[in-house]
Amino acid sequence: MPSGKTVKLILYEVLQFAALIVPIFVIMERFASLIRDVKGRDLTAYWLVVATSIAYVTSVTLLVWVPLKYLILKQRSFFTEITQWRPTALAYLILCTLPCFAILIATSKVQVDRGHTFDHFAELPVSLVLFSLICVDVIERIRPCRLVGQSDSLDHDLDMAGPTFTYLEQVTTISSQLQPDEGQNGLTQGHPEARNGSATGRWQDLTGSPSRSTLSSRLPSTSYVYSSSSRPRSYSGPLGFLWKRDGRSEVFADSFLFWLDTAEMIRVAGEPLVFYSAWVFPIYILTFLSTLRVVITPNNPLLSFAGFALQDLPFFIIRVALIVVFGYVTPVLYALKNVLVSLTFIYFTFLTKLKIFKRQSMF
Repeated sequence: MPSGKTVKLILYEVLQFAALIVPIFVIMERFASLIRDVKGRDLTAYWLVVATSIAYVTSVTLLVWVPLKYLILKQRSFFTEITQWRPTALAYLILCTLPCFAILIATSKVQVDRGHTFDHFAELPVSLVLFSLICVDVIERIRPCRLVGQSDSLDHDLDMAGPTFTYLEQVTTISSQLQPDEGQNGLTQGHPEARNGSATGRWQDLTGSPSRSTLSSRLPSTSYVYSSSSRPRSYSGPLGFLWKRDGRSEVFADSFLFWLDTAEMIRVAGEPLVFYSAWVFPIYILTFLSTLRVVITPNNPLLSFAGFALQDLPFFIIRVALIVVFGYVTPVLYALKNVLVSLTFIYFTFLTKLKIFKRQSMF
């Protein structure tokens, strides 16, 4: 009987392989139906496109996907050094997501050139292509974790935000403590001069009573509630089950939220006014560039800059252009999200490093 690790490995690999081939087969079949209708119900064109999709999936599976998986599982000494990006995610984007977006653009081009509007593929990009991409992302994140029992790889990276008091205390310096008692020569009156690096009697008295020194030199001024805490807390009362959390389940929610903006952009591309225009080209190109963020590991600091450069900034520009040309085909909320994320990234990452923003008198 196979072990639990073997079953988990087989399950993950089957799911990832299904996420690789299913979107290609479904979209190619729809494209084949479109070509058949454009050519006057020609079945030869339909089966030619279907055969092309089968040949493509077979080729990339045998030549790229299977060798890559073999190297990852068997040649771990090489891939253990790769900690900043994920080879499986990159291969998936090139082999599946890129061809699917290319077929969608070709679908629009064929219908516009023929002057017919048969199918604008409204539901397929969001529901199937992105769902398969999310599945690959989730599997790569949850792969180190156990599927039964308590999580052993994710929970230690999570902290529960709660109401904690953070005191901002004003600490007086040594010079400010000794200045009132200093004489004309800078020595304390009534105490011998410090020699050979030894402290004065008064300073020895202060250091000898640390509690007294601490209480006299530190004065709490301001406290903040709901500051982030590095120590997770729990509740053991009758409603303690409401405080339960597991990092494995939160991975699914984080992954869907991670791709929400991209899903909305592809939904806009499925609108008939946009799909049968030249705007479908920049939308799918920028959307594919946005999906490149999945290649970066989740905890990589580069992910913040990638989100700004590959998603929020270009998405804001194209959303404003779409609203100007077609009206409110996309919610203004997403444009506001893009501009706020872009401005805050620029401000906190670059502008706060300038001298004008380092003054203590400002904020």
